[in-house]
Amino acid sequence: MRVIARDAPIVVLTGAGISRESGLATFRDKDGIWAKVRLEDVATPEAFARDPARVHAFYNARRRQLRDPAVQPNAAHLALARLSQEWPGGVTVVTQNVDDLHDRAGTANLIHMHGELTKARCTACGAVMPWLEDLSLDTRCPACGATGTLRPHVVWFGEMPLAMDRIYAALDACALFVSIGTSGAVYPAAGFVAEVRGRARTLELNLEPSKGSQLFDEAIHGPATVLVPAFVARLLGPA
Repeated sequence: MRVIARDAPIVVLTGAGISRESGLATFRDKDGIWAKVRLEDVATPEAFARDPARVHAFYNARRRQLRDPAVQPNAAHLALARLSQEWPGGVTVVTQNVDDLHDRAGTANLIHMHGELTKARCTACGAVMPWLEDLSLDTRCPACGATGTLRPHVVWFGEMPLAMDRIYAALDACALFVSIGTSGAVYPAAGFVAEVRGRARTLELNLEPSKGSQLFDEAIHGPATVLVPAFVARLLGPA
């Protein structure tokens, strides 16, 4: 990767691959989550309307997994957090992940475009609140008192990702776009590289080539816990 000026803004997009080495399953691998459960059954507004108990059970299990002491930010999360805190030009980290590993690593200027598993949202009053426990149809909203109106604060298929204006503003201003651990199969995130191509340097760091790998100026393949710390060290020097 060509060295960029230290006052150049950077945008980093992360996907499930960055959390895989922390023990969290990816979605689209042959042994991933969508190989075991149909997304139409648990990850759409229609699924929630049809069978909210099943959807709650799916996300309750995933939320409990995040509370497992063995699930911790890995070397890739920690390296990105360092970059976000120390890079003079500023870094915007956009994650497709609903886990909280970037947050726990200390990442600055973080955007959860697909929401956060550790929050709940009320469909009655719109309140969004931290939530670490199970949700059910009997759960009462702490904000408005309604029962059965809380849902996971995650973006389901068919819903608009969050903070898109802020994301596109960061893409418009960046000099380097880096995609880490994402399949390149889910839009609009899969289109970010085309958005900046030709006016910003682009780099893919992924376990294997993504669906859009050929669109990047450079693609390096291997484990995130190896590639991301090495990339950050190239920019900032050794930790």
